[in-house]
Amino acid sequence: MRRLAARGAAGDAGEVAAPAAGGSDSAQARSPSPWRLIDLGAIWNTGVFLPAAAWNGASSGVERRRLNEAKKLSSVQKVQLKRLKVTRPRGLGNREWGRVPRMARQPAPPWVHAAFLLCLLSLGGAIEIPMDPSIQNELTQPPTITKQSVKDHIVDPRDNILIECEAKGNPAPSFHWTRNSRFFNIAKDPRVSMRRRSGTLVIDFRSGGRPEEYEGEYQCFARNKFGTALSNRIRLQVSKSPLWPKENLDPVVVQEGAPLTLQCNPPPGLPSPVIFWMSSSMEPIAQDKRVSQGHNGDLYFSNVMLQDMQTDYSCNARFHFTHTIQQKNPFTLKVLTNHPYNDSSLRNHPDMYSARGVAERTPSFMYPQGTASSQMVLRGMDLLLECIASGVPTPDIAWYKKGGDLPSDKAKFENFNKALRITNVSEEDSGEYFCLASNKMGSIRHTISVRVKAAPYWLDEPKNLILAPGEDGRLVCRANGNPKPTVQWMVNGEPLQSAPPNPNREVAGDTIIFRDTQISSRAVYQCNTSNEHGYLLANAFVSVLDVPPRMLSPRNQLIRVILYNRTRLDCPFFGSPIPTLRWFKNGQGSNLDGGNYHVYENGSLEIKMIRKEDQGIYTCVATNILGKAENQVRLEVKDPTRIYRMPEDQVAKRGTTVQLECRVKHDPSLKLTVSWLKDDEPLYIGNRMKKEDDSLTIFGVAERDQGSYTCVASTELDQDLAKAYLTVLADQATPTNRLAALPKGRPDRPRDLELTDLAERSVRLTWIPGDDNNSPITDYVVQFEEDQFQPGVWHDHSKYPGSVNSAVLRLSPYVNYQFRVIAINEVGSSHPSLPSERYRTSGAPPESNPGDVKGEGTRKNNMEITWTPMNATSAFGPNLRYIVKWRRRETREAWNNVTVWGSRYVVGQTPVYVPYEIRVQAENDFGKGPEPESVIGYSGEDLPSAPRRFRVRQPNLETINLEWDHPEHPNGIMLGYTLKYVAFNGTKVGKQIVENFSPNQTKFVVQRTDPVSRYRFTLSARTQVGSGEAVTEESPAPPNEATPTAAPDEQSIWNVTVLPNSKWANITWKHNFGPGTDFVVEYIDSNHTKKTVPVKAQTQPIQLTDLYPGMTYTLRVYSRDNEGISSTVITFMTSTAYTNNQADIATQGWFIGLMCAIALLVLILLIVCFIKRSRGGKYPVREKKDVPLGPEDPKEEDGSFDYSDEDNKPLQGSQTSLDGTIKQQESDDSLVDYGEGGEGQFNEDGSFIGQYTVKKDKDETEGNESSEATSPVNAIYSLA
Repeated sequence: MRRLAARGAAGDAGEVAAPAAGGSDSAQARSPSPWRLIDLGAIWNTGVFLPAAAWNGASSGVERRRLNEAKKLSSVQKVQLKRLKVTRPRGLGNREWGRVPRMARQPAPPWVHAAFLLCLLSLGGAIEIPMDPSIQNELTQPPTITKQSVKDHIVDPRDNILIECEAKGNPAPSFHWTRNSRFFNIAKDPRVSMRRRSGTLVIDFRSGGRPEEYEGEYQCFARNKFGTALSNRIRLQVSKSPLWPKENLDPVVVQEGAPLTLQCNPPPGLPSPVIFWMSSSMEPIAQDKRVSQGHNGDLYFSNVMLQDMQTDYSCNARFHFTHTIQQKNPFTLKVLTNHPYNDSSLRNHPDMYSARGVAERTPSFMYPQGTASSQMVLRGMDLLLECIASGVPTPDIAWYKKGGDLPSDKAKFENFNKALRITNVSEEDSGEYFCLASNKMGSIRHTISVRVKAAPYWLDEPKNLILAPGEDGRLVCRANGNPKPTVQWMVNGEPLQSAPPNPNREVAGDTIIFRDTQISSRAVYQCNTSNEHGYLLANAFVSVLDVPPRMLSPRNQLIRVILYNRTRLDCPFFGSPIPTLRWFKNGQGSNLDGGNYHVYENGSLEIKMIRKEDQGIYTCVATNILGKAENQVRLEVKDPTRIYRMPEDQVAKRGTTVQLECRVKHDPSLKLTVSWLKDDEPLYIGNRMKKEDDSLTIFGVAERDQGSYTCVASTELDQDLAKAYLTVLADQATPTNRLAALPKGRPDRPRDLELTDLAERSVRLTWIPGDDNNSPITDYVVQFEEDQFQPGVWHDHSKYPGSVNSAVLRLSPYVNYQFRVIAINEVGSSHPSLPSERYRTSGAPPESNPGDVKGEGTRKNNMEITWTPMNATSAFGPNLRYIVKWRRRETREAWNNVTVWGSRYVVGQTPVYVPYEIRVQAENDFGKGPEPESVIGYSGEDLPSAPRRFRVRQPNLETINLEWDHPEHPNGIMLGYTLKYVAFNGTKVGKQIVENFSPNQTKFVVQRTDPVSRYRFTLSARTQVGSGEAVTEESPAPPNEATPTAAPDEQSIWNVTVLPNSKWANITWKHNFGPGTDFVVEYIDSNHTKKTVPVKAQTQPIQLTDLYPGMTYTLRVYSRDNEGISSTVITFMTSTAYTNNQADIATQGWFIGLMCAIALLVLILLIVCFIKRSRGGKYPVREKKDVPLGPEDPKEEDGSFDYSDEDNKPLQGSQTSLDGTIKQQESDDSLVDYGEGGEGQFNEDGSFIGQYTVKKDKDETEGNESSEATSPVNAIYSLA
């Protein structure tokens, strides 16, 4: 026999009764009072009332078992009531609700929604208007924007334009708009209209017009007499899909194996078009890691093959709004190849490129260019990094993040690994990423520095504030972003600075504080926070209400609840100022709070454990300074439903009759229903079965009747379950002694667990053993479950012999225990028993601290402190946390400390590899644990510095002695040393040898194999981070070392030449390597700073540009593929800095410019002298004169004037001053007036040649008018 017992959810929740408008039910028939039952469980399940987590472990639902006797239940509950610490919840309180059988669900009445909203807001110091329509229509309210278009509003030019703006308020708000920050007069434009009772703009183009004329920035204003609310600034743009510019594309000629980029350059659309490549016959272009489309729309060929010219390539742009596709003129490829036949069998050739005569080459980047680039992305957007490389064979792309791993939950690879997309970027995603392109010929990488900026995002968005007169409140507007956004406050759409002063209002940065608010303080405030990447605009109104209390729920509710359960009486109300609520029972004058009663902040009354004496009428009274209101709730207590005679497990012979008993005791005022389940499914009652009120009879048992049978006894408020198993035997298998012939099996589960002798740190658990199934029970295992740290997880508590069925259990403080028992025999373990009643022990400070405390660096500048968190049985109290302390060892500095709720803490900005003292102490709400012992941890390690005093001695021709000292800065735990050495003789270089030493070894002897060659030694130290800086030394040169000559068949590097200057040097060398070989130039300054420069093949000379003046350098050149093949080490010295200024003065630009200026000035003076001596005499002006006459010339009319060649006579049209200078008159002669199209010119000697001419049209039209011609010659006259 297996026992199941449960309380229905309605037993916890009870039922609520309210006055009924009509109809009847069984409850009304049994009750003469005008109370109507309401299924409060159904109301709860609508989602209006949300149960809090504090009661998750409370008894309810079908999983809740009952104890055998009310007396035992009462003893447990009494002890729990003494120790239960209930945290005052926020909201509507806590209560467990489950399903209520056989009662129709009905929607929640409006007062339930109103109560819910009211109770939530009453806790925040502000008031929320209930959803009750009668209250909504009575109370005034400033406007609130409820719907608006997006900030960037792109519209289809073929449709009418719709810009949404909806708002609510009481009275209903009116609307107006601004366009480009100026008032938008809708009445003047016949195409523009506004929807009725709305601010939504409709721009109609059915009668003509261009949508582009209405582009701009729009903002909606919703206004009533209590304030003005603003929409976002809506940027209206019309979608554009421009045509592709016409162009004639020549065939693209490319060598097979070379890279190629086909540029798309689509026309700019709004929004940007979707790009894809197809052939002119609309066949898609097959893409793979060799041929693919980049994010910019271009088509990239890592290497072109002959089959690529079998089709043409056309870029297509698809525009979103118009749903049109525009096609660019196709590209035609012409591939030049050494293998003109496109043999398809070569496509699967293992070395396809060599078979086609294509030279293999190392990768190089097609996009992006160079070795490094940067990219900025906004927080919350997607980051797309792209690397496309060329090479033969086609390179593979791999992605990495410097100093960390790629975010696996957000990162994904696209376009054949050529693109890395990181979704929903955050600040942690900034840093350096690099892509590595590699094939068998080599690899290259490109570094992308990613900076994450952020448009403003809310940390604390301002909320509507409803206050009572005289109350205080605040509006908070906090946002974050990168750069840090600025905050601007407005009131009713105007800057706060220009608003009328309000003595009750104080602005403190991102907060507005209201004190002693009055009715006149009503307004709508706007908070605008912005940076260079965007803005956020929020409206929040301040409303001041003055309302007397009123009840929101129906009067005279009836609630029925099961004995010993928990229930709560709700009394939703409204008022401003927020009323206080008190509860009274049966008209008594004392307020109900404390003991078995608990009143929540929202006014709900909870009765922790219902007893018979709790039955009665409860009155709730809401009071504020404007009056009071009250309501009544009637509570009825019902007896629980119990199965006192349960069905037994039975073994029956096929064809016999079986009877399963199920006798029930229940409250007589409730309707009882008994039903049966078979194998947890509803049982079909056929002709062979008979169901009575207290039993189930099965006639002619068949094999299909075997299984589990569950009796379910239920009322409107609760239910109880009991289960038994029926085994059916065949005729020949039925022995005379049934039990003796049955095979052994696992024991049945223990049942009827009972808790007694309840104490602070112990409890007695008693159980009834189940059937042993022909195998004696050897052991019982007691398990426990707690609902705080690991709810639902069972742990072994203790083990007892099979001869006992009662044990005293030792308990830990502040654990909400629940126990179960498992029986064990030689066959196996039983199913666990049904869990016992919960029992919570009282709290205490922790008696231990967490173990396994460690301090280890994860980076060179931090230390991560970790520990093993304590479990529920060692927490001893609520809010378990850890006090983490640390300080530098042996410095005696003050302890740093922080409180942590997890199991790790990272200390930042630490020196490299420094010991710390660490302590981790447990703490809960009852106090701190014992003082912990110190643990030594270390901050992060780094690469070590170079070994000191590296010495190479050669005592004889057979050995070389090496000695060194430990690094000055180990920067971590030394793992050892790495020595690399190679023998060389001139340009001959031997094989490199690597030796690894322990961290304590500082000497090594090299046995020479060649007494003639020299040796080059490179030594570095190692930590777990890696090898540090290396130091290089060479063995002494033998006195008879010959001039290096390379063997004809050996690869070598010789004749290294250095041409140094003060800050740079040109390097050249000779070698006998094949084409395509890469080299490395290594140079070390006198400070032992080593630098290397990679050199591409065939690139000489190489210029070193980061040298220091007057510095001595050693330099060598070696093969990138084999460092052992190296040139001899040469030494050179840069010149001092002052030599830069010793260049030949004749080559300086300033000197050449000065000489040119002097030559030009001499030439001009010669021209002036020539003109000065040529003036005078009489000759026809229109034919011979080289300068025009002045307007005051008396000879102007006959076209001649007196000519004189006297040296001291001043030029006509000027006068001589006292100091000998010439003063220019009103009109100056100008060479500009002479000549027709540049006929005049200068000879090589500077003299002026050409026919003197006069512009006839000018002389004929100007008459006697004077004009001042500003010309270079006039300026010369003034100087002369």
